[in-house]
Amino acid sequence: MVTSTDGTSPTRRVAAVQLHAAVGDAPANIAHAESRIAEAFKAGAEIVALPEFYTGTIAPVPETSNCVLPARNVAIDMMKRLARRHGGWVGGSMLVEDGGEIYNRYIFVGPEGQQYQHDKDLPTMWERAYYTGGSDDGVWDTALGGVGAAVCWELIRCQTIRRMRGRVQLAMTGTHWWTLPENWPGPVRAGLASIGQYNRYLSEQAPVEFARRLGAPVIQASHCGAVAGTFRIGLRAGLPYDTHFVGATQIVDSRGKVLASRNALEGPGTIYADIELASHEPVSDDPLDRFWIPALPAFLKAYWHQQNLVSAPVYRRSARVAGVQAARRAKGVAA
Repeated sequence: MVTSTDGTSPTRRVAAVQLHAAVGDAPANIAHAESRIAEAFKAGAEIVALPEFYTGTIAPVPETSNCVLPARNVAIDMMKRLARRHGGWVGGSMLVEDGGEIYNRYIFVGPEGQQYQHDKDLPTMWERAYYTGGSDDGVWDTALGGVGAAVCWELIRCQTIRRMRGRVQLAMTGTHWWTLPENWPGPVRAGLASIGQYNRYLSEQAPVEFARRLGAPVIQASHCGAVAGTFRIGLRAGLPYDTHFVGATQIVDSRGKVLASRNALEGPGTIYADIELASHEPVSDDPLDRFWIPALPAFLKAYWHQQNLVSAPVYRRSARVAGVQAARRAKGVAA
């Protein structure tokens, strides 16, 4: 059975933008995103997806906190202005300060000033040093129908499917998915090669497997390019970590068919496709009573837990305060 959001035409032209964002320079990243959104609308898109953290790459360096914005900010104003001007919808996530805490907030705006938001529930690895998790379900009743937000590794956790399934006709998603180090000694890199290959496969397949289990189309926007910083191996010790983003910006239908794709290795760009905003019976009936959708290797599970453990104190000791201060400075230019 198909649940349509529009009795006459459930098909929409959509776009997903792949960005190479800078660390610590929110104004430049917002300006770049604005030009890409305008370009997508002019090309006929009605819905435009930006990546997770489109206002600034989250690298394990102190400058990351410089991109924290207040809850009302110039990035959201820009999204609303373009949505109103072009009669469309725009979504993407950013670091925001709200009530003295920092959140990874996905914002979805519409042509009449509508604004919906979702705070990512669990920060991923070194991201935990820069924000805390939210508790909303990320599902909204909009003029498009039910729309849900899933951010990066939310795409590979069963609890995300459980909160969305049967409630949405569209999933707006974005990723910020890096891979293993390129600057560590050769024997170490060789030993991690198979894990790196699996991580790349996992990032590319995440929106496909998510759509197959959700039964609704997925628009995913990704980052590309290099990222570097200090890999924390303890509370006071670290190693230089040079890497790059993997995965792909993709538009996937409700059965998991990829309609358009741009790999992270292809660099910045925008993809387009026509999708049916509808909810179908999921193609996959795999049980959802576990934590991860895929069977993660033990190394990736250990990496996840170790990075979460050593990054959380950084947020409590310094990055939360730095983010609050950055948001206060940004209020001086917020509309």
